[in-house]
Amino acid sequence: MDMQLKDLKNELSGMVEAANDLQSLEDARVKALGKKGRITEMMKTLGNLTPEERKERGQALNLLKDEIAALIDRQQTALKKQDMAERLARETIDVTLAPRPERKGSIHPITQTIDELIAIFAEMGFTVELGPDVEDDFHNFTALNFPHDHPAREMHDTFYLPDVDGKQGDEAKRLLRTHTSTVQIRTMMGNKPPFKIVVPGRVYRSDYDITHTPVFHQFEGLYIDKDIHMGHLKGCLTDFCRAFFKVDDLPVRFRPSFFPFTEPSAEMDIGCSRKGGGLSIGAGDDWLEILGCGMVHPNVLKNCGIDPDEYQGFAFGMGIERIAMLKYGIPDLRTFFEGDTRWLSHYGFDALDMPNTAKGQ
Repeated sequence: MDMQLKDLKNELSGMVEAANDLQSLEDARVKALGKKGRITEMMKTLGNLTPEERKERGQALNLLKDEIAALIDRQQTALKKQDMAERLARETIDVTLAPRPERKGSIHPITQTIDELIAIFAEMGFTVELGPDVEDDFHNFTALNFPHDHPAREMHDTFYLPDVDGKQGDEAKRLLRTHTSTVQIRTMMGNKPPFKIVVPGRVYRSDYDITHTPVFHQFEGLYIDKDIHMGHLKGCLTDFCRAFFKVDDLPVRFRPSFFPFTEPSAEMDIGCSRKGGGLSIGAGDDWLEILGCGMVHPNVLKNCGIDPDEYQGFAFGMGIERIAMLKYGIPDLRTFFEGDTRWLSHYGFDALDMPNTAKGQ
């Protein structure tokens, strides 16, 4: 009996070890352990033996079965590794998904224009100040010489928020700022002169058409010091316009105007031509309004705790979208905020084109 099982073990082991692929190994497994396999058939004869013989032979067959099963597992692992190695050596075609072309990002024209403005005014010694979008009535109107019944407030119709509990008057009323002049007030109230700052940022007004949007961007400047006069304002803004539009002899003019927070006030125009239905900046006999400016009103200085008999200065402000449209030929203000990637790919800028104070324009 022992010789019979020993011979069977040698036979089955040789058959398993001789299997050189997974299919032949599966065939060997079926012949050894399948429903009609050699060991299974021998198990069926145990019923013809005496109890003592059945116990002894059953243990021997189970041991043989476990040994052959373990041998099959080891052979299967070895054959799978061999098969994978052969496939890697054999398969030279890359069946993975081809890489998608990388989409190149671009700088939004608003960001580009803000950086251009900062770079120009930084060379003149201006620093950048920022402030909150949500303001109170005092900083947005009253401190800037807008009395509560002043008709100029109608031009600044904006979005109001619930009043702040525990506060009274102008400090209780909250709104989305209508101009970045609020940062000028915060700067003057929180520091001592002189001041030489520019303020970029979002502002909000309840308006929407081809030339107005509920949210847009402003860029304002403030220069407060002793003995500052209108000549400084004109020289600063003339140099700015010529640098921004890259026209060295760009003609400019200043027209009298009105703003509650400046006195005297002016609108600044630049020379242009509209012949042929287009717009050409720097040439021709026509004029184009570009920004508002003026000498800071004494009442504004008083509201900020600054003596107007000792200090004076000028302020200016412009719409960033407007000057970007003029410089880069963008026809519709609303497209700045529509999020169209096709528009951005056309009007956007490469990251390396961003100006800075080191390389200027």
